Amino acid sequence: MKNKFIWLVLSFLLVAAMLLASCATSITTSTPTPSTTSVPTSTTTSSQTETSTTSTPPTTTATTTAATGNWWDNNPQPQYGGSITVRIPNDPVVFDPIVGETLPSIESGWLERLTTDNWTEDPSVYSFQTGWVPTDYQQGLLAESWEFPESNTYVVHLRQNVYWQNIPPVNGRQLVASDVVWAYDRLLGLGDGFTQPAPYYTTVNVWKNLVSITALDNYTVAFTWKINNPEAILETMQAQVGASGDIVPPEAVQQWGDVRDWHHAIGTGPFILQDFVDSSTATLVKNTNYWGTDERYPQNKLPYVDKVNILIMPDAATALAALRTGKIDVMDQLSLQQAQNINKTSPQILQKTVPATQATTVDPRNDVKPFSDIKVREALQMSIDLQSIAKDYYGGFTSPDPSTLTSNYLAGWGFAYNLWPQDLKDQYAYNPTQAKALLAAAGYPKGFDTDIVVDQAADLNLLQVVKSYFAAVGVNMDIRPLPTTSWTAFVQTGHKQDALAERGSSSLGETYEPTMQFAKYYSGYSGDWMMVNDPVIDAAYTNGLGATSLADFKKALTDANMEVAEQHFAISLLQPMTFALYQPWLHGYAAQANAVSGGSSPRILGFYCARFWIDQSLKKNTPE
Repeated sequence: MKNKFIWLVLSFLLVAAMLLASCATSITTSTPTPSTTSVPTSTTTSSQTETSTTSTPPTTTATTTAATGNWWDNNPQPQYGGSITVRIPNDPVVFDPIVGETLPSIESGWLERLTTDNWTEDPSVYSFQTGWVPTDYQQGLLAESWEFPESNTYVVHLRQNVYWQNIPPVNGRQLVASDVVWAYDRLLGLGDGFTQPAPYYTTVNVWKNLVSITALDNYTVAFTWKINNPEAILETMQAQVGASGDIVPPEAVQQWGDVRDWHHAIGTGPFILQDFVDSSTATLVKNTNYWGTDERYPQNKLPYVDKVNILIMPDAATALAALRTGKIDVMDQLSLQQAQNINKTSPQILQKTVPATQATTVDPRNDVKPFSDIKVREALQMSIDLQSIAKDYYGGFTSPDPSTLTSNYLAGWGFAYNLWPQDLKDQYAYNPTQAKALLAAAGYPKGFDTDIVVDQAADLNLLQVVKSYFAAVGVNMDIRPLPTTSWTAFVQTGHKQDALAERGSSSLGETYEPTMQFAKYYSGYSGDWMMVNDPVIDAAYTNGLGATSLADFKKALTDANMEVAEQHFAISLLQPMTFALYQPWLHGYAAQANAVSGGSSPRILGFYCARFWIDQSLKKNTPE
């Protein structure tokens, strides 16, 4: 029977969230099943959003192909014209990928990559809502195809109809293989006069295994690696984050030294950066000579919209007000409360749930007492009622399943919760009696006092709930918030905490590339503030990078996941859902990751905004 004290504290802290959940009548309250499928959260389903709600024919309609039996054939036919307005919270400071890929940027509006998400894949089959997209769900962008003639050689065949934007000094010439070689040599210091990599690449281990980049002919590029691991190579080359693959024109850098000035923005992409006002707006206009066509409707030239307006709004309340009045077309990474408030005032705005990029955790230092004892870590996990947190704190929108290293939402990768043996599931089940017994066995029959250093941008209300659960088994936790920059210096970089740490989303439920996940708990990894030193993890890391087949790679990833789950290196607090909200006149949007926001940059904004389109009649006839 649950401890009454915990229920009282939990109820007191979460009453607002529960009331909001009960008041929202058009948002489903069923618990989502971990999958890669988009789950709409309004009564309008994703198929309904693609159904025209106006009988007025558009003034300009794209030319389309005849019905082919594809999943999109019953959708409204795309229209040309209009604009898409998005909001980003951070002021762009980077217009050249040489500067730093983790800094705020909108360069994907005009710069393009070799590969991207598969636009012809049904979002109900694969949602594209996770930070990493497996190769099976990717397509070529600048690349037409790719292959591995040898296990260490990645050969890319470029499209032969790609042209740079018609802006001096490139002047609309054709993209060729030497451009791709030059761009990567510049980033990685591997040739063309470049001998040093961009500083941030020195921390990405897999890139260190790239030996050379060679143009085999005008449209073929070979990447030669030290490793014989096609999966690791593909993940590195095709990553949206962790490696910048945006191709910059050589002539622009040769003329100006770099392209850090936004006036020097030139690419092969669907949009041209027309204007940028620091801390205010950026305007991308249609590249009328763009080479690309819609993969769903091959006769349709892209982009559909004439303009993409980017509003730089750090304040979420201001942005939400603009969304309510139709001044913004789409926002993502919103909380349950924000989504429910919008639903009450503006029920016509559509909503989708999206898994957070990582699970929320409490991270103990595994190298100091009492947390060096696995019994203590297991006791802390068993003291927390994950089922109640999912139901009462997250309003039933979040799965109650704990996560290990790899997110449960990356189906087919890692060690999903539904595969766990029952004895392991029991270690994550709410059992305060057993938690007390484990603490006693570890030498703490009366519990102990501790503290947690937390990023003040994290969910402090959730930590109050955790504090109550810990207190019920005798562990008294003092919460010490720090500003984000101070937390990073103290914990992530300095490893100066002596007990627990938390930053919102941190060390479990990863949705980025499995190759990068291997390093999370690897001995000596600079980002491991939990100070794990585990031979099983180290062996899995070595075996994963050394794997020559996908089966061996996945086995190593499973081994790492099992060890993380069994050793309780971190305390799981679930992987919450975030919310994406968008106007009914925006078509094609399915809350795809990095399409309009995502971390510091909308990394494939140009690709998606070229394919999204606006029902202008519906927009015109919708009252504010």
